[in-house]
Parts: sequence; C-alpha cells; structure tokens
Amino acid sequence: MKFCRFGANRLGVVVGDVIHDVTAALDVLPTWQYPLPSFDPLIANLDAVRERAEALVDHADTVAVSDVHLLSPVANPGKIIAAPVNYTKHLREVLDDQNLHHGNLINHIEKAGLFLKAGSSLVGAGDGVQLSHTERRNDHEVELAVVIGKTGRNIKQADALGYVAGYCIGLDMTIRGPEERSFRKSPDSYTVFGPWLVTSDELGDPNALDLSIAVNGEIRQKANTSDLIIGVASLIEFASSFYTLHPGDVIITGTPEGVSPVVPGDTMVATIERIGQMTVKVS
Repeated sequence: MKFCRFGANRLGVVVGDVIHDVTAALDVLPTWQYPLPSFDPLIANLDAVRERAEALVDHADTVAVSDVHLLSPVANPGKIIAAPVNYTKHLREVLDDQNLHHGNLINHIEKAGLFLKAGSSLVGAGDGVQLSHTERRNDHEVELAVVIGKTGRNIKQADALGYVAGYCIGLDMTIRGPEERSFRKSPDSYTVFGPWLVTSDELGDPNALDLSIAVNGEIRQKANTSDLIIGVASLIEFASSFYTLHPGDVIITGTPEGVSPVVPGDTMVATIERIGQMTVKVS
C-alpha cells in the first residue's frame, strides 16, 4: 500500500494517479499527553491505520495526485540517519574533486560511520527546497529512504528488513564547504521525503531498485541500489549498534555518482523503481 500525507495533514492511499482520502483512519491513533512520544505515532501504529484505511478506501473521496500539496510521508522522525559515500563511484568522484571534498578527510563508509541530519530540515515534495548560502555550491543527492517500523537495538542483518515499515524517495541536499556534513546538510528544507510511503510488503527487495534524478529534464544521477557498498539490512544493523531505532526513524542510504549543483528556478524530478516519482522545485 502507498500512504501519502497531503494538504492540511490529510492521509491518503495512492492508487495509480489518484489519492483516496482516508484521513478518518487516523482516529485509531492513541492520544498522548505531554511529554509527547519520541517516535512517529502514525508509523508506530501503521498496521492499525492500514486495517482501517482498507475498510475506507473504496468509498473515500478522491483527488488527483497532481492537484495536491504533498507533505513528507513521515511527519515526526526521531532521527534522520544518513550514510555517506555509500556508492563506490560516488566515493571516487568525491575523492577526485576538490569542489566536493574541500579538504575534508573522506573515508570509506565503514570508517566514516553514519551521521545525523536535523529533523527541522525535513519537508515534503510539495514544499520544495529553499536554498541557503547561495554564494556556495548547493548539490542534489537522490537516495533510497528506509522508514523504521518498530523499536530495535543491535538488530542482526538477517532480521533487519523485518524492522522496516516502508520506503520513500529521499533528497539529501548539500551545501559544499569545509564544515562537518551534518551542519551543511541540515538547513531548513535540505531533507525531502516523498512522494509517499510504500509499505515494505509492497516494495519487496530494496537492494535491486533503479534510482535517478533529473534537473530541468537532464538526467544527473542514475544507478541501482545493488551498487550500495553497505546494503539496507547491513545499514540497519550498523545504525542500531549505535542507536536504538524507533518507529518513524529514517535511514537514507547514500547517493550515487553524478551529484551536481542546483540553483533557484530549477526543477528536480527524482525517481525510484517501485516507489514512484516526485517533483521538487528549487527556490
């Protein structure tokens, strides 16, 4: 099933190019008093929401995908965990280009480890990216985003995919410069998730997906997740050896070669096989 958030925090089930409004399914969510939970309530209760949505979808009001403002399918990730230089060809292009590494030490991912992005950087496809520090180079990075569905720590690789709620497309926008990655990748709107969440049972194997991004119609990045240095299950194992993972945490798995700059007025179209396509405006 494909779940999207749209408009004024409405919930939809996407079928083809049509959204079925199943916002009433959110009534199954528990209510909390302060302090609020440190996980995403929708993702934590996705099975119950899905059961209710399935009962509503055939009679729900519908709207075309093209007519709505798409929000991030995950509203409240406790952590956004990112994998640096996780494609071999991208590692090589970063090492070879001063404009990408700016003198920073670039290590293989197993030495570099993972890094965190600020939750305040998160937007949906309909929100677009508002560039910061336009005097510098700002790059697109298309990535498979993995949404964790249940709590786990020290998760074994063999069990890891059982902890996944679903997948979406991620854009890890980046200001080039000498500072730490998380600093340059966490301005407002520099993390885009969308266009919707595809549940793990519908997507299947995440390690053989074509992904690409075009800017103003020109393909800039194109690869397959089979090229990942550390695959999805191993990334979950790696991340959970340092952090407890909670429902709604998102792991973005790394970007392939072809990162390049965008400027205000550009349009990015990111595509991942079996997920779909999202259009993101740059301003």
